[in-house]
Amino acid sequence: MMTKQTETMLNDTGGKDQHYRTIWISDIHLGTPGCQADALLNFLKHNESDTLYLVGDIIDGWQLRKGWYWPQSHNDVIQKVLRKARKGTRVVFIPGNHDEAARQFCGMTFGDIPILERDVHTTADGKRLWVVHGDEFDQVVRYAKWLAYLGDTLYNVALMLNRVLNNIRIRLGYPYWSLSQYLKHQVKNAVNFILEFENALIHEAKQQGYDGVVCGHIHKAEIKQVDGLLYCNDGDWVESLTALVEKPCGTLEIVHWPHRDPVIKRLASPATQTAETV
Repeated sequence: MMTKQTETMLNDTGGKDQHYRTIWISDIHLGTPGCQADALLNFLKHNESDTLYLVGDIIDGWQLRKGWYWPQSHNDVIQKVLRKARKGTRVVFIPGNHDEAARQFCGMTFGDIPILERDVHTTADGKRLWVVHGDEFDQVVRYAKWLAYLGDTLYNVALMLNRVLNNIRIRLGYPYWSLSQYLKHQVKNAVNFILEFENALIHEAKQQGYDGVVCGHIHKAEIKQVDGLLYCNDGDWVESLTALVEKPCGTLEIVHWPHRDPVIKRLASPATQTAETV
């Protein structure tokens, strides 16, 4: 299987809509101020697929329990996904830890959308990919949930500072930059945690005989080979604004969609996508 990582940065400029075989998105965190719903709506408008996977943490139940936050744009995201399902897109919802209340409904279908604990996706070129949110392989969430709640609170503080900083950067003509991602990547323990998370998922996928894994949870988009298997993380719609996509031939890419600057950055391939925004 060919894999590539593509970063697309765009604004209100012309471009061509895309149709993919499969799109994976996760960690939208609807119900929080950090959710970049407008960017996601723009992505969903200009990118269609035969199958759309919602790989967990779509609605942030943790934050909604603390206080209600639900602007119209968050409702629009839900309506857009439901509309895709009605029009023939196969939409699959795999709950994560922030929307874990939905796990009690695994095996059921709501509004043409099945809710599954996990799934197996076969690519166009025959690779079997295990699709799972991934929180069960996060030792903090699994064994010290109170610490996960504390970390979530600190993370939201970083996101608040991130919004303030980027409002200033935009006024000064600078591109979007994620303070919260920078802080995570500078902390050695965070780097070690990411590596342990990736290795745990790959180990389990190998034990079950899969060719790779697609997950979310840690907000770090990635496509790479680990121990002979394919590790794919579709990122998030809070910091990185990314999706994992499968082209009709089976090629996998990560698409970055911040629609702030009319610039295309190529990370590993001359091929990329462009699109127009609303």
